[in-house]
Amino acid sequence: MSPLNILFAASEAQPLIKTGGLADVAGSLPVALSHFGHDVRVVLPGYPQAIERALPLHPAATLQLPGSLEPIQILEGWLGARIRLYLIDVPGLFDRPGNPYTNAYGSDWEDNPERFALFCRAIATIALDHADLNWRPDLVHCNDWQTGLVPALLADEGSRPATLFTIHNLAYQGVFDRAAFDRIRLPEALWSPEGLEFHHYFSFIKGGLAFTDWVTTVSPTYAREILTPEFGYGLEGLLLHRTDRLKGVLNGIDYEEWDPASDPALPQHYDADTFDLKKINKLRLQQEMGLPEDENAFLFGHIGRLVEQKGVDLILGILPGLIKQQNTQLVLLGSGDSRLEQALRAVAEEHPDRVAAFIGYDEQLAHRVEAGCDCFLMPSRFEPCGLNQLYSLRYGTVPIVHRTGGLADTVVDATPRNLLDDKATGFVFNQPNEGALWRAIERAIEFHRRPPVWWEKLATNGMKQDFSWEASAIHYLEIYRQAIDEPSPNPLTTID
Repeated sequence: MSPLNILFAASEAQPLIKTGGLADVAGSLPVALSHFGHDVRVVLPGYPQAIERALPLHPAATLQLPGSLEPIQILEGWLGARIRLYLIDVPGLFDRPGNPYTNAYGSDWEDNPERFALFCRAIATIALDHADLNWRPDLVHCNDWQTGLVPALLADEGSRPATLFTIHNLAYQGVFDRAAFDRIRLPEALWSPEGLEFHHYFSFIKGGLAFTDWVTTVSPTYAREILTPEFGYGLEGLLLHRTDRLKGVLNGIDYEEWDPASDPALPQHYDADTFDLKKINKLRLQQEMGLPEDENAFLFGHIGRLVEQKGVDLILGILPGLIKQQNTQLVLLGSGDSRLEQALRAVAEEHPDRVAAFIGYDEQLAHRVEAGCDCFLMPSRFEPCGLNQLYSLRYGTVPIVHRTGGLADTVVDATPRNLLDDKATGFVFNQPNEGALWRAIERAIEFHRRPPVWWEKLATNGMKQDFSWEASAIHYLEIYRQAIDEPSPNPLTTID
């Protein structure tokens, strides 16, 4: 098959800018696609941090678009060694403190609709080869609400590229009022139930779901979950209408960046054949985090945003029981809800020999936590895909997870049958509550007390799984071809 030109549009990408898993996907999937001979280019907003980390850059084009009084520069460079990068440089919208979406106090930027509408217009301009870049994509791969207007803006274009829209987390939808719709000067025809109107507001993500040729999510289970009221957030009806164009493709991880045999962040390298060396990472992590150094301690870990979705409150709820257990320790790394941050600091101060909390984020420390712990706690109430359980499996750190989304698709419970068949890779519980989490932890503690060869077998089963990006890229390429060969009609022109 002939190679494709693919424009990958996202609001963040490693290693330039990151707030969550989308950045990992945008930094890795384009590389995996390029390995199959395709010309993949990534387009991001020109945040100061992204510009600084992407240097050297050069101006590739200047645009005049609705929504900006100043000229818009497209800066061109490279994302890694293989992927051409376009940064949409609009200092008035993107050159500001805080993260891409919120200010230093954690509140959404009030002009987010203007910021990301302009970003979408720039993407559409590149997609139609109207930016004088002398390059035209066969398909635009959009990601999450910040790019949701792109399929809607392209829908009426006669020679448009195909589009694919990936939902990374349907809880974040980019919903704004009618005044914002008017301010960004979208075509009036888009204000309709078949268009962007959503219960008298308008929704960026609905533009992606309604107008794209294909919709994907980041795991097969999550693709089924979002068809229900519990996980559909009011969009389940539209998604049910589009089930023939909806598919879950499991995220992968970068097996070069996340490799315990060569990871530069680790004090001691190891693999499935030298698993016994893993305990050296435990001792060093205990030392780094101020915990008593004891290779026989049962060390639990958690990394993530400190929010209700991730079940951090459930971890806090079971901590008294965990602390009562003989020779258990817990390391947490993350930031988020100030109340959860304060609660974690308090319990770490009260039990410095059992609990260590790093409030913030440190990428290198995250690697050492994955390598140093025995078990990884991931009691997410919902998890579209999840990456930390994949990192944990890769590093032989046995995950304890709630059976939801991508966690259900990637961790095999240590039942007697699965253990007998050498399929077990972790401990899975069915309900997101303290009791179910605690019972899973008790199962893990009991199993860890068995002869060490049992635990090593369970951990190395996980290390031998293949969740690399190559398999995911193959699935995406199949969908890309379908989207190109069988485009969806504009929903506004097919109203009965």
